[in-house]
Amino acid sequence: MKYDPEFLENYWMPFTSNRDFKSDPRIVVRSEGVYMYNDAQERILDGSSGLFCCAAGHSRPEIAQAVYDQLKESAYVPPFQMAQPLSFELARRIAKLTPDGLDYIFFGNSGSEAVDTAMKIAYAYHYARGEGQRQRFVSRERAYHGVNMAGVSLSGMIKNRQAFGPGIPGVVHMRHTWLPENRFVKGQPETGVELAEDLERAAMNYGPDTIAACIVEPIAGSTGCLVPPKGYLERLREICDAHGILLIFDEVICGFGRMGTPFAAQAFGVTPDIMTMAKALTNAAQPMGAVAVSERVHSALMEAAPDGAIEFFHGYTYSAHPGACAAGIATMDIFDKEDLVGRAAELSTYFLDQIFALSDISLITDIRGYGLLAGIDLEPMGGPGVRGLDFQKRLFRNGLHLKMTGDCALVAPPLISERHHIDRICEVFRKTLGEY
Repeated sequence: MKYDPEFLENYWMPFTSNRDFKSDPRIVVRSEGVYMYNDAQERILDGSSGLFCCAAGHSRPEIAQAVYDQLKESAYVPPFQMAQPLSFELARRIAKLTPDGLDYIFFGNSGSEAVDTAMKIAYAYHYARGEGQRQRFVSRERAYHGVNMAGVSLSGMIKNRQAFGPGIPGVVHMRHTWLPENRFVKGQPETGVELAEDLERAAMNYGPDTIAACIVEPIAGSTGCLVPPKGYLERLREICDAHGILLIFDEVICGFGRMGTPFAAQAFGVTPDIMTMAKALTNAAQPMGAVAVSERVHSALMEAAPDGAIEFFHGYTYSAHPGACAAGIATMDIFDKEDLVGRAAELSTYFLDQIFALSDISLITDIRGYGLLAGIDLEPMGGPGVRGLDFQKRLFRNGLHLKMTGDCALVAPPLISERHHIDRICEVFRKTLGEY
């Protein structure tokens, strides 16, 4: 189908080269399982689970039916000073998956809102304990923590920050964990644990009693799958404990089975004080984000407030929206029934072996991966991201969708994928690079 330029004009697309896209649109009209279909009904294998969010595959009828039934019953309940039952049930189901002790769940509507919420919880926790001077946050270079101003301030990807002012004051950035000597390392690199000492240096430079929290993605996702060196996350935990700093894991991409465990915290054996999540929480059928907090953090806020008073002055009009809760519960049912976490763990070795087998291609400069997530760096062509955009368009024409960040391809197949889907991803990847 040929789309009239006037039809495309009014929608300002996010994270998109709008002028380029509208001159050569790539339109998806339906999705099912591991496939999307364009306006010519050509099949596109989804190698990135949408944007890491369709873990159970696209357009699951069970989720659609649950949302439909709930919207007929009650499409909206104000979440302030009242509630609907599904919010409590979904929180209970999530708490079964989170690491031991992270049992209290606060709902928002996206990963970006989850990060904002996590920051405010950290501020409020220290304020409640009489340490309101703790207002600094330590993040990382190449970090991605969403697109609200809090997340932009924490982020360490230049184009996500450059045009948007100074951001929230008091954010310090550690170095990222990618090292040249760790190119083409499968899983966790052996070297680089010393990079965690950047947190100790920040504490000594600014005063440990001024730092509220350290926030990291266990695996930096959007920037290109930066897997933490062995011992790195453990060392961050030790430094936080030594100085009374909260540790926040942003698991918006890593969570819900992607690492072969419910969350990356369990994969790496490190439990944070606060954890953000979104994306696969509802299998992308409805917008939703959430924050899990520890008993220690939750109790501090509860006990600091007088009886009958609001303990945490924060929330959203659509927090725990009934339709989103219905989608989340139906998604959790699918995870249980189909053992998606176990399937991801079983498929991971084959997935990584096939992805790393692409390393003989000369245009590939690095491959990194863990679980069912991999990043493949391509040799630049002209300016940064030029090849990445061109490659993504070529992949789409050849029947494959992959998320590109600059010149890095991010591979994150749905957890329902089978070996032949992985084979096809690699086949199209190799074929498409051969066009250069």
